[in-house]
Amino acid sequence: MSATVEIDGRPMTERQRQVLDAALSLLVADDETLTMTAVARRASCSKETLYKWFGGRDGLLTATVQWQASKVRAVPLDPHTLDRSRLEASLLGFATDWLTVLSGDTSIALNRLAVGHAGTDRRDLGAIVLENGPSAMRRRLAPILESGRKAGLLAFPDADEAFSTFFGLVVRDTQIRLLLGERASPAGSEIGHAAARATRQFFALYGLPQPGAADVADPTPSGQRAGQTGRK
Repeated sequence: MSATVEIDGRPMTERQRQVLDAALSLLVADDETLTMTAVARRASCSKETLYKWFGGRDGLLTATVQWQASKVRAVPLDPHTLDRSRLEASLLGFATDWLTVLSGDTSIALNRLAVGHAGTDRRDLGAIVLENGPSAMRRRLAPILESGRKAGLLAFPDADEAFSTFFGLVVRDTQIRLLLGERASPAGSEIGHAAARATRQFFALYGLPQPGAADVADPTPSGQRAGQTGRK
């Protein structure tokens, strides 16, 4: 791993990421303990350092959610050199990352807490998760979809509608089932199959015909798909 990564354009060092991981562990274990003092203790750093880096509790909460969301990667694409296979690979990678993060224990616990805060006087976490979760995914995917449209590979009248369709095809009922307590998170092979299926379906809806174009390959072995009993 490189020495720094960026969260919404802001570089984060390895040490800062360790602090955000400590905050995540506190948040999903017991949100009442997410104070600057508790995070400083868990991360073995000073409160002064936390205030310098994040400005306060809201800034720390925001950075923590952004750090979790940053695990869904979006690689910029040049529409002038873009072809269908590269666009498919980009959407497939995005969908795979998204499902992997969404179905992990941390995201499940974080989203449960955010839902619990909605409609109460403790709305800060819900608003932060909404802005830096689904809304951030929309902002991150939009340039990829637009590159596909400029390259003549996709056709859609409205970018928000195209994103909402992709969201529905990728996430389906997976998130709500996990939030409601379904114990078995999808395995890696299930995630790969679901991501490939969503990408194929998205191109069926919005893709423009390309000479010699092939469907997105499903990474799940055919024999395993035939006997698969996981979610569809």
